[in-house]
Amino acid sequence: EISPPLLPGTLYLPILRTLSAGPLHGYAISRRIKQCSADVLDVEEGSLYPALNRMLVKGWLRAEWGTSDTNRKARFYRLTKEGQKQLSAEAAEFEKLITAIQLVMKTA
Repeated sequence: EISPPLLPGTLYLPILRTLSAGPLHGYAISRRIKQCSADVLDVEEGSLYPALNRMLVKGWLRAEWGTSDTNRKARFYRLTKEGQKQLSAEAAEFEKLITAIQLVMKTA
């Protein structure tokens, strides 16, 4: 089964929300998003790591090298204060979009 594509620009929101619970490495971020979405959202490496790098450049995340639970060297990402603000902004915009789509579905 193919995972449905995310709306353009919505990948940041699940990443930011996932990291709001604490630092994680890339694979764990992807796994957590998949688990929390009941296996609907499957963020592949080819999308995840470029998004994480863009978020680092924007100052929303910090990254540090550490050791994963499988004893491998991994880069752990954590939200910055700017990232927390961005999470709030992204969540508000997403809610606005969902509300607008629901209105169209009810009235069109």
